[in-house]
Amino acid sequence: MPESPIRKLVPFAENAKKRGTKVYHLNIGQPDIKTPQIALDAVKNNTIETLSYARSEGSEEYRTKLTNYYANHNINVTTDNIIVTTGGSEALLFTIGSITDSGDEIIIPEPFYANYNGFSTASGVTVVPVISKIEDNFALPKIEDFEKLITKNTKAILICNPGNPTGYMYSKEEIQKLKEIVLKHDLFLIADEVYREFAYDGLKHTSVLSIDGLQDNAIVIDSVSKRYSMCGARIGCIVSKNEAFITTAIKFAQARLSPPTYALIASEAALDTPQSYFDDVKAEYVERRDTLVSELQKIEGVKVANPKGAFYCVAELPVNDTDDFAKWMLETFNYNNETVMVAPASGFYSTEGEGKNQIRMAYVLKKEDLIKSVEILKNALAAYKA
Repeated sequence: MPESPIRKLVPFAENAKKRGTKVYHLNIGQPDIKTPQIALDAVKNNTIETLSYARSEGSEEYRTKLTNYYANHNINVTTDNIIVTTGGSEALLFTIGSITDSGDEIIIPEPFYANYNGFSTASGVTVVPVISKIEDNFALPKIEDFEKLITKNTKAILICNPGNPTGYMYSKEEIQKLKEIVLKHDLFLIADEVYREFAYDGLKHTSVLSIDGLQDNAIVIDSVSKRYSMCGARIGCIVSKNEAFITTAIKFAQARLSPPTYALIASEAALDTPQSYFDDVKAEYVERRDTLVSELQKIEGVKVANPKGAFYCVAELPVNDTDDFAKWMLETFNYNNETVMVAPASGFYSTEGEGKNQIRMAYVLKKEDLIKSVEILKNALAAYKA
């Protein structure tokens, strides 16, 4: 199993804190936004006397409310098309297990969320990367690049939209191009859409489930973690109109019994969160994005992509090995007794040697802390190269 590029440096961060150094965490997508009070109150005020199992596919009440949520996003599904999972991570694991056998392949544009590689490895599946470039802002690679990678073992193309770690948002035209290739080669198109709400600059998110003709090929991975700042609830779901796939995935859901009951209650209540919550959160993230990108652009030798969604950006640094640099910042360096924790981007690639001079930064801190973090990074780069 590959290490998590996001979590593997945690011991070094903890040691830095024990030495009295303040650490700014830009390494992980844990928002500092408050969870909607309506979700917290639903658990706090609940009068359950026996905390029993939920249904393996999730409660009927929650899945019914989910269908209404999806309808508001131009996604028309029924409760039978939804399996509630223990986070988006379990949704990915169930999906890969349901559509592949050991030795099969999944094509993924890289850089990609590191757990795609981990869950594929756990299932004996090979990730076949197609590289997107920071020079193109990590746009969808050419369809020809996908086609030349397809073999008899290829079962799916997997995208994250908006993207983690890049923040790139695939356009409707790009989704249409992927539709053509998956229909031509009879593949699944898996879309991790957990950042659906975080679309900036007037762009509209396009779900693979809103595209006509993809009913038998489209699988959506979803989660409440980022949408409602409820990472600890561990509630996600699989959504698909492919009956055979859903029938298989339910067997995985039955094997782990059920999603957690209290978290289901909180997630069901969270669906009543007013639109004003998302408007405020989106405005906050746009301001943070603009702050982080503009501050990074001031550092000589740094190249940064401009994210259009989610809350991550990838930056290219004037160093040879960001794994070593990120560890050094925690282990050796401090600026006024403060340092920064970032995620080395090589862990978001499966192609050997790619991303060695890149980092992923999550702009989940307030603007003042982002400005301070980039100042620390600038001084760290100067000291590291000296």
